[in-house]
Amino acid sequence: MKKIAIGNDHAGFDYKDQIVALLESMGFFIQNHGTDSSDSVDYPDYVHPVANAVSQGDVDLGIVMCGSGNGVSMTVNKYPSIRAALCWIPEIATLARQHNDANILSIPVRFVDESTALEMVKEFVNTDFEGGRHQRRVAKICP
Repeated sequence: MKKIAIGNDHAGFDYKDQIVALLESMGFFIQNHGTDSSDSVDYPDYVHPVANAVSQGDVDLGIVMCGSGNGVSMTVNKYPSIRAALCWIPEIATLARQHNDANILSIPVRFVDESTALEMVKEFVNTDFEGGRHQRRVAKICP
């Protein structure tokens, strides 16, 4: 069973339950590191555990969410071996996995509707890295 860590601030709170339900229905085990409230919180506190879990191999993939997706993406991309992709349409999520071997999906919840977010999650978790010429490029991200 694949494992996915999820982290979100107050902006991502509304989407998290739907994403977790979707992933569980697909047979994934979820590590929930996100806030369970719309009360304002500091996003780094909720996404550092996601980056740790992915970086250490405790989970296969991660999903992080905040209003713009930028803050959470910047935070998790500081970790070794993390390649977080800020996505806003399903096709970008697919390409992030296929070409960049992204291991964390960053969702800008104030700029994508819930159905788009769910489609991005499906594409992200169901797409494999193509390797080949892309492997050489990914290897150059963090030499």
